Amino acid sequence: MEIKRIVCTVTNDLNYDQRMIRICSSLAKAGYDVLLVGRHRKKSLPLETKSFQQKRLSCFFDKGKLFYVEYNLRLFIYLLFVKVDIICAIDLDTILPCLFMSKIRSKKRVYDAHELFCEMEEIVIRPKIYKMWKAIEKFTVPQFKHGYTIGDCYANEFEKMYHVKYAIVRNATVLKPYTEPISNERYILYQGAVNEGRSFETLIPAMQYVDCKLIICGEGNFFQQANELVKQFGLQERVIFKGYVEPQNLIDYTRNATIGITLFTNQGKSNYLSMANRFFDYMHSCIPQLCVAYPEYIKVNEEFDIANLISDTKIETIANELNHMLHDEKHYHQMKSNCLRAREVYCWEEQEKTLITFYKNLLG
Repeated sequence: MEIKRIVCTVTNDLNYDQRMIRICSSLAKAGYDVLLVGRHRKKSLPLETKSFQQKRLSCFFDKGKLFYVEYNLRLFIYLLFVKVDIICAIDLDTILPCLFMSKIRSKKRVYDAHELFCEMEEIVIRPKIYKMWKAIEKFTVPQFKHGYTIGDCYANEFEKMYHVKYAIVRNATVLKPYTEPISNERYILYQGAVNEGRSFETLIPAMQYVDCKLIICGEGNFFQQANELVKQFGLQERVIFKGYVEPQNLIDYTRNATIGITLFTNQGKSNYLSMANRFFDYMHSCIPQLCVAYPEYIKVNEEFDIANLISDTKIETIANELNHMLHDEKHYHQMKSNCLRAREVYCWEEQEKTLITFYKNLLG
């Protein structure tokens, strides 16, 4: 029997996309020929060897409208000639070439919605940009009858907007044996994209009132502004930027942290209905976290109590809750203990069962 090939498309650097590494590794393990296509940037490190194939496309432009136009054109041309049985568009920014190619070549297509793309803060606050992406979403998503997303809230929104019923494949972390921290240094950790909508404009000033370091692992469209905030408030010794950290090194930062940060501003449904990768990463390292009281997080926390949930992301709220977590040792250690139980339920080993079943059903 011929091995079926699944091609997944993203616009980011492949080395740092932990969700796609998990998905592609699981599909390869299940016997599929998997190709993940992403972008090559000036600072990109060599690709790490994986159980699946990888391809980077180089562009003249690195950001903005011209980047998206150029990348989508290059992706479309590439997809016209590559072997494929199923094409999977990851989020809205690669959906057009996947749609057109699947029609031209009569191939099956899948939408993997990591976000409610049009409802992300950086889109919502820009009316012209929002109008453009919303037009693309309305045109494309109804034509993707098969797909999956990261939580019940997102799935409900897609069904309500476009009458598509998507499966749930959560961003849960691979279950590995728990190891105790190897460092006694106390620090608060934020890991992930340093983007608009992640509450850095209040988290960083809040660190004036918290006697603990904040380490930030990641970069993004708010990275420069975040650095400027640190300088503005004189927090260079307390807030440390590590930039992009490769996944195998990020594990050490995570498991040795004291508190994890999962904060989003309530600007746009994508943030409010989110289920972030880092939420599970902290859980699996048994790190209590400061988290927003949004629906998906409330649901998990009511079951296991692994986080302090806050209803707003004001400076004083963040500072007060971080100090409370640092000093309430009884509740802190109870949350660590609860993480050990939660990670057995919310793990990739459970989520990949849904993923594999999805593709088996699609391929008949």
